[in-house]
Amino acid sequence: MKDFLKVAIFSLLTIGAFTAYSNFGIPQIVPAPPPVEEVLDLEAMTMDQFIALGDRLYRGKGTCTLCHNELLRAPLLDDSVAMALKHMSDPNYKGEATNVEEYLHESFVNPSAYVMAGFGKAGSNDTESPMPDVSAGGIGLSEAEITAIIAYLQDSSGNEVTVSIPTDVPEETGDEESEGGGGRAPFDSAEAIIAEFTCGACHKIAGEEGEMGPDLTQVGALRDKDHLRRSMLDPNAEITDGFMEGMMPAYGDQLNANELEMLVDYMAGLK
Repeated sequence: MKDFLKVAIFSLLTIGAFTAYSNFGIPQIVPAPPPVEEVLDLEAMTMDQFIALGDRLYRGKGTCTLCHNELLRAPLLDDSVAMALKHMSDPNYKGEATNVEEYLHESFVNPSAYVMAGFGKAGSNDTESPMPDVSAGGIGLSEAEITAIIAYLQDSSGNEVTVSIPTDVPEETGDEESEGGGGRAPFDSAEAIIAEFTCGACHKIAGEEGEMGPDLTQVGALRDKDHLRRSMLDPNAEITDGFMEGMMPAYGDQLNANELEMLVDYMAGLK
């Protein structure tokens, strides 16, 4: 009996010590909070403030620097005005812009209107851009935000800013009855989520051939559901070799719980 009590007490002390160490001795991984949507008071902004807003959007929500950087996943935009003028005169230009401002806007919402040689989507012979429409999907820039980035690009190129600060921005109305994130109808399939958030622009997945992110065609054989879920909620928690921190946005604020699990299940089945 005495030995039994000794073993029981030892076991309780061991479990207690392990529990205490697990809770207080090991650093906890806390997912980064979702980005806070900036409230735009355009009527009170000066042009300098509007350009500064464009700078923040370019490096933040717009995720432009993830590709337009020294690694040359996409063209550098140091002199976007001269680049725009050159591209509009190229016989391969398929857009409708008549000036630099229109061209820059078009490059955001219809990036395949002109694709620089060597920067096209794999297998497209430089006729299709891997860049998504930034006004839709996971980026979802508003017209005012796109205009602010255009102002920033014109200013940072050392050129005259030709855009005006928008004053007729419609008020956003949320759908209280919607179950999806951001006041929208919920997605009914993982493929719909992948298409909406243009995952295939960076990843090989669902028939798409993106090359800027890890290949996900067999990710279910390599990663468990916990890892896949964490990668969507906190992409910087664990970085795949060969890729940089900050390349992928977090989707915790854009998908509801059911949609997130539907996407996790889909990816876990890719074996």
